[in-house]
Amino acid sequence: MSSPHERRRTHHIATVAVLADPVRRSLYEFALSREPGDVSRDQAAEALGIRRGLAAFHLDKLVEAGLMRTEYRRPSGVGGPGAGRPTKFYRRSHEPIEVSLPQRRYDLMGRFLADAVTDGRAPGARRAQVAAQGYGRELGAIARGRGGARPSAGRLIAEALAVLAEHGFEPVRQGRHRIILRNCPFHALAVDYNDTVCEVNLAMHRGVVESLGAGSLRAEREPSPGRCCVAYRTVKVGSRGE
Repeated sequence: MSSPHERRRTHHIATVAVLADPVRRSLYEFALSREPGDVSRDQAAEALGIRRGLAAFHLDKLVEAGLMRTEYRRPSGVGGPGAGRPTKFYRRSHEPIEVSLPQRRYDLMGRFLADAVTDGRAPGARRAQVAAQGYGRELGAIARGRGGARPSAGRLIAEALAVLAEHGFEPVRQGRHRIILRNCPFHALAVDYNDTVCEVNLAMHRGVVESLGAGSLRAEREPSPGRCCVAYRTVKVGSRGE
């Protein structure tokens, strides 16, 4: 069963794909360009030079995809007896749609830094790390919950990798004891603020390990061009490394 994050990502990709149709894209952009930001079927048809029925069809497809919403009202200046039925207007939806390939999660880093700003108990960078570690614990708890009753360490690690994949890290096993993360969801920020972002990122992954409870798993900073600065290793319990 897919996770809520996977379902949301799949939905966003499908939603953006709706705009591949040039008529729908033109209708969407036309609606955004208008003041007060909505458009009727007649207005859309006239602007694009298409039949009203075709405009209605594509506008309703945009509504089905979640890109637009509708409301019924009489046009400005029209009212009173004999005004007829209200007109259907189309307006952009409030739902944000985000798709990036490879996946980026700047919202997470923003959350960590925002928490750091509002928590005055420690220096800023440390506060961001604490926030990130707390979020990592939440991810580890999700993975542990998926593992079922009395899961093996191998099962816990597999579930943790699935959760990390859902968040865009693209984990890949290298041999028996090493797991790399092929994608950095914070890439642009890490380029400009490498030490700060990578330490916050490492704190999040250590939170995953802490909450997961698979004693053989370690998260370590391991910078390498083109991938995440964190890698995981499995070690013998009680050992500090291989």
